[in-house]
Amino acid sequence: MNTWNEIRGFPLAIRLLLVNQLGVNTGFYLLVPYLATHLGDDLGMSAAVVGIVLGVRNLSQQGLFLIGGSAADRLGARGVIIAGCAIRTVGFALFALGDGLPVLLAASVLSGVAGALFNPAVRTYLAQEAGERRAEAFALFNVFATTGALIGPLLGSALLLVDFRASALTAAGIFALLTVAQALVLPARQVPPATGSVTADWREAVGNRAFLAFALAMVGMFTLENQLYLLLPAGARHATGWDGAAGLVFLVGTIAGIAFQLRITRALSRRGTRGRWIAAGLVLMGLAFVPPMLVAGTGAPPGGPLDATLRALPVLAGALLLHLGVMVAQPFVMELIPGFGRQELTGTYFGIFYAVSGIAAAVGNAAVGRAMDAAPPGGGGGPVALLPWGCCLAAGLVSAAAVTWLHRNGTLPRTRPAPVAVAA
Repeated sequence: MNTWNEIRGFPLAIRLLLVNQLGVNTGFYLLVPYLATHLGDDLGMSAAVVGIVLGVRNLSQQGLFLIGGSAADRLGARGVIIAGCAIRTVGFALFALGDGLPVLLAASVLSGVAGALFNPAVRTYLAQEAGERRAEAFALFNVFATTGALIGPLLGSALLLVDFRASALTAAGIFALLTVAQALVLPARQVPPATGSVTADWREAVGNRAFLAFALAMVGMFTLENQLYLLLPAGARHATGWDGAAGLVFLVGTIAGIAFQLRITRALSRRGTRGRWIAAGLVLMGLAFVPPMLVAGTGAPPGGPLDATLRALPVLAGALLLHLGVMVAQPFVMELIPGFGRQELTGTYFGIFYAVSGIAAAVGNAAVGRAMDAAPPGGGGGPVALLPWGCCLAAGLVSAAAVTWLHRNGTLPRTRPAPVAVAA
């Protein structure tokens, strides 16, 4: 109940952005996790072609985050958010209507470009609107995003009982509704006139050594957060022998987020410094990979449901710790980013930060995936099976140490309220 009261205490624009993120993640996760199966099984494409289609989407998004951030600074975050949702509507509709490779590649490019536009723009708008309550706004943003990531796969599984096109058209419909809602309700804001070129803005942000050091220090956070979709679901399936166990990883996080996210952020924001809590969150995220080690190196689970449940508990405990670590660190990370530079370049800083995080997530997933492949199939493997979990533990602790060093050196900015946006 306190969470909903807090939501009502924010301006209408922020409430709409929260609902927008719920819809964005719902629409994304009801389609994208099943796209590879559709391309390979339904359309008969080779694994190489499937990889190209999926890779084009990811490359389009990660490679253009900087463009999206600069567009939010110069054109206004509202218009970029609306354009991003409209473009993704078209991209997802093409997945439903097209079977040929050119159409599917176009759909992947449009879907990726859309994410590159609205991801930094939404965070820019949120930072500007929330003012002194940025950390709380980003905490709620995290709750809605996590909830959408749970609802999406569940809805997608149900729609796949019809066919993939029903799933894709539903996702496109969700983004179409979001586009209309934002165009009608999201207030327009006056954009300060630019004082230099876009490349000058990029040079200024990239030349900010404190910001780059912070972005690199946070590589561990995004690498570990991505294991919610790779290592932990695989661990849950291995521990129980049940494919549906992967969904429990998201269910644990959604329930914890709704119950505790805002309380954690509000309690910590009154005590200590942002750098201290970011480092603590990273330590929790690293330690989250210790409990699953209890079952990672064992063989196939026994047949009884009680044994499978007991084997699932360490993995779910790890998932809960990982979600708690994200809840501790992420709102304060988002709160700090605008403080590294001029407020007029908030979008640019978010764009660069997410470009770095995207590369980190790709490299981290590849490394963890390689470590997972080193374990023998069917379970067992002893110390080799512990390797991916140990790598994640190390990544969390190294990132925490890096943030602690930046904090002690005074590199991290002090939090300051964003300027009140002026209505156009």
